[in-house]
Amino acid sequence: MQSSLKKSLYLGLAALSFAGVAAVSTTASAKSYATAGAYSTLKTDATKRNVEATGTNALYTKPGTVKGAKVVASKATMAKLASSKKSADYFRAYGVKTTNRGSVYYRVVSMDGKYRGYIYGGKSDTAFAGGIKSAETTTTATNPTKTTGYYLKDASKNTLWTAPKYTQYKASKVSLYGAKSDDTFTVSKAATKTREGSLYYYVTDDNNSSIAGWIYAGKGYDATITDSTKQDLGGLSLSASDAAATENNSVKINYIAKNGNTVATSTFVTKENGTKAGQSAATTTNNNGKTLAEVAKANVPSGYTLTADPVVTTNAVYGGTLNVDVYKSATSTITFWTKAAGVSAGTEIKTSEFVNGKPAITTTQAKSLTGDVTEDAPSLDGFFTAPIQSVTKTATDSMSVQKSDADTTAVTITKGAEYHVLYTYDPDASAAANKGAKKGDALKAVFAQVNVQGKATASTDDSGTTSNY
Repeated sequence: MQSSLKKSLYLGLAALSFAGVAAVSTTASAKSYATAGAYSTLKTDATKRNVEATGTNALYTKPGTVKGAKVVASKATMAKLASSKKSADYFRAYGVKTTNRGSVYYRVVSMDGKYRGYIYGGKSDTAFAGGIKSAETTTTATNPTKTTGYYLKDASKNTLWTAPKYTQYKASKVSLYGAKSDDTFTVSKAATKTREGSLYYYVTDDNNSSIAGWIYAGKGYDATITDSTKQDLGGLSLSASDAAATENNSVKINYIAKNGNTVATSTFVTKENGTKAGQSAATTTNNNGKTLAEVAKANVPSGYTLTADPVVTTNAVYGGTLNVDVYKSATSTITFWTKAAGVSAGTEIKTSEFVNGKPAITTTQAKSLTGDVTEDAPSLDGFFTAPIQSVTKTATDSMSVQKSDADTTAVTITKGAEYHVLYTYDPDASAAANKGAKKGDALKAVFAQVNVQGKATASTDDSGTTSNY
């Protein structure tokens, strides 16, 4: 019995010893985390610490290999930011930590402040690598041929910035306190935003040198062009007039919508000398050789159309205003409907039901829809030049169909046979469905339909590929 007891104790102790070894082994295999050293603030010129993601590493709340690090932006997200065409997706590096494994993590923030965290930056704290690389957020551009005599077109829309927006972290608007509406500005530098390609000029107020900054000046500008009618000068006067607008040389243009509200304004400044307030401005021209009527037409606000063209300027005088009537440009949607008995338009047809996604009309066609803007329904006639075939269908039972697109003879097809629907535009039903509609309203194109034997082929209608404008 004692022998048996000794044997049991021996086996029990052996098992306990084995369990202890297993426990030690398990502890030894637990994940080993890196530790990060002290945080250091980067001291070099902030404008030299602009970086962009490479897309190879994620952004973390802590150095990525340190315990407790959480993902701020995944590797996939950083890859999207790396290929972005927006300056807002650049980053500014401002701090650094190095782990006990020699990995450097930079503290970065996106230019728009949306993303902030640590990203792997290689093995050196003096050069960016790994998940980020140095970025030139702007590229030096050529100054315009004319550099003096500009004035701000609309500071509420395009104003001065300490740097082109999002090309430097926390780029901000410049205070225009002390600037007068007739102050002129001089251009001294030009730069384009590397990602967007938009042009900015650095301008200084000729009457107050403390008011200076970068202003949006357009996109794709060719500085060798001297005719400013071909330039997009963005926030600066399009005419780059040597003289500021005064009551003796300018006319204010108000664009008036149908409800009587002013939706936009612009200013005409003549190049003629000796003009006076109250004098007719109907025939003189500006620096670009444009008359008041031409300037009024050129500056119609986006989304609006002149009610009368050309603009009547007979009574316009310097120091006065010219009211120009405009209406909201057409923004109609064209939908497709089947013709139902006794009803102008029955069930809406989804565009996907047609071969090649037709029918549709082009933007150019849509803008040319006839009909008075206040009374008559716009006409869709002439836009659908041929019958439209639907996609191929399979008969669920025996059914009577038309023999072919060209032959209207009735034939019977059996269950499982293929057929398609032939849609033919019905101008009378469409006119009835759109009665009372105006430009800008949703319009219905109504089609009669017949079932036709055989597979659908490519549509012969050539009316375009877009149904909206």
